[in-house]
Amino acid sequence: MLEITLLKPIDYLVIGHITLDVMPTGYRLGGTAAYASLTARALGLRVGVVTSWGAEISLAELQDIPVLSFPAERSTIFENVIMPSGRVQYLRHVADSLEYYHIPEPWRSASIVHLGPVAQEVDPGIVRNFPTALIGLTPQGWLRSWDAQGKVSPGEWPEADFVLRRAGAAVISSEDVGNEEERIDEMAASCRVLAVTEGAAGARLYWNGDVRRFRAPEMEEVDATGAGDIFAAAFFTRLFTTRDPWEAARFATQLSAVSVTRPGLAGVPTQEEIETCMVEVI
Repeated sequence: MLEITLLKPIDYLVIGHITLDVMPTGYRLGGTAAYASLTARALGLRVGVVTSWGAEISLAELQDIPVLSFPAERSTIFENVIMPSGRVQYLRHVADSLEYYHIPEPWRSASIVHLGPVAQEVDPGIVRNFPTALIGLTPQGWLRSWDAQGKVSPGEWPEADFVLRRAGAAVISSEDVGNEEERIDEMAASCRVLAVTEGAAGARLYWNGDVRRFRAPEMEEVDATGAGDIFAAAFFTRLFTTRDPWEAARFATQLSAVSVTRPGLAGVPTQEEIETCMVEVI
């Protein structure tokens, strides 16, 4: 674990589990914390991650991003099983919960705080504690439930209104809520800015009583894993910089579309891709 006394201030704080994704050849690093932190770093921000991790494999892919990991017996583990009816996701293990006291003092003043639960591991009450930050939510992990076998499905989120009203922006996928438009409308009514990603179709953005759609450029999809997390980090970063949700959504849609052309964390945008997408939205 990092030596807390040596930590420096950061711009972008991600709170959530780094995960292990079961692959045919073994484990692959995943989770919102991994994809979002690498994207924010690519966008030029100083990034830190607070997580709980079992250390089964190396975190070398996160390069020089400081990761404050509270040791767990095992990491959070997901397995995706392809069935004739489509993908079925299983949660095989959940690491330890994360609360406000886990965040070191030098990181509590980050300009952007990204709450990225994947398996209900982040305390919803943590949203009370960052009065000057842009709090960005990817509440996928609060919207999940799983049965005794670990099969994942959309679930209830009792704290939704409480959390969304205290956030600056949130990003969900239509799949997170089982494509239920009524739930999306309820969340949009509670949140200042809500982006809903829709895979290859792009995204829609709810802001100030209006909704707009942003088409994604056509890409040859290799792996869509993490595209929503890349969208979120790009969206929160650009929103903080410009204070313009429409522009942030255009930029994030373009950047996340490029990510699906490469597998796993290799989909994190390059500097050239970032510069190209920046030009396209100006």
